Amino acid sequence: MAEQPILHRGNVAVVIPALDEALRIRGVVEEALAHADLVIVVDDGSEDDTAAIVSELPAILLRHPRRAGKGRALRSGFAEALRRGMAAVVTMDGDGQHRAADIPRLVAAANAHPRNIVNGARLRKRETQPWYRRLGNDFGDWGIAWACGFRLLDSQSGQRLYPAPVLALGDVPGEGFVFEAQILVSAARRLGYGVVSVPVETRYAVAGSDEQFRHSHFRLFRDLYRITAHVVGQVCAHGQLLRQYRRARARPPVIFDPDASTETTVPAVNATAGRVR
Repeated sequence: MAEQPILHRGNVAVVIPALDEALRIRGVVEEALAHADLVIVVDDGSEDDTAAIVSELPAILLRHPRRAGKGRALRSGFAEALRRGMAAVVTMDGDGQHRAADIPRLVAAANAHPRNIVNGARLRKRETQPWYRRLGNDFGDWGIAWACGFRLLDSQSGQRLYPAPVLALGDVPGEGFVFEAQILVSAARRLGYGVVSVPVETRYAVAGSDEQFRHSHFRLFRDLYRITAHVVGQVCAHGQLLRQYRRARARPPVIFDPDASTETTVPAVNATAGRVR
């Protein structure tokens, strides 16, 4: 199996799925361009000025004629990145929640830990995240860990680095937000890939801040139910439920945080997580 090449701004593309992101998309793309030579925006049938704004910037714009869902948008971006010979992709949401300044930290984690997906785990300033989102994330982590065979942090984060072999996986089932859960499971089972988490700051609209964010497209109860139902089906189909559960619980999350901050908080349920420096 070929070794993973050293990743850098020239061979890591940024893929941004976008649906009605006119409020923040210009800044998101401009910040991403400061850390990557290739930025791909997939406009998933927006009805606002998202496409017009992106077309003014030195980024690749792909357009879906109608809304097809985040999973389809990511697939389109992944295919374009592979077509252009990229060794990896960093994904970011178009609403400004993610900081492009974290991209070099994700790349560093991927270089230190080949054969892993790297996710930006929203552990810094986690108290700004609504409580029900934190609860939903922790529940999602529990179920997806069972399916993957190892524990992980913030399985719902949209800021991730996927190496090219993961991008090239075919027949990854699931649409919408389910796709982001399933690709972790598919990479673990079919490629033997793990997940390494890089603590990042959560950005939400908070009292006293002049930053504006659109309402999230993620609907906690609806989408978490869809993800949970899908993942439970995967776990049951795989069989050996108790053995798989014990195996997952025995493998703690891996955190890559060389510049460990006192503001990084690991949820109590994952307090035994291993920290890799």
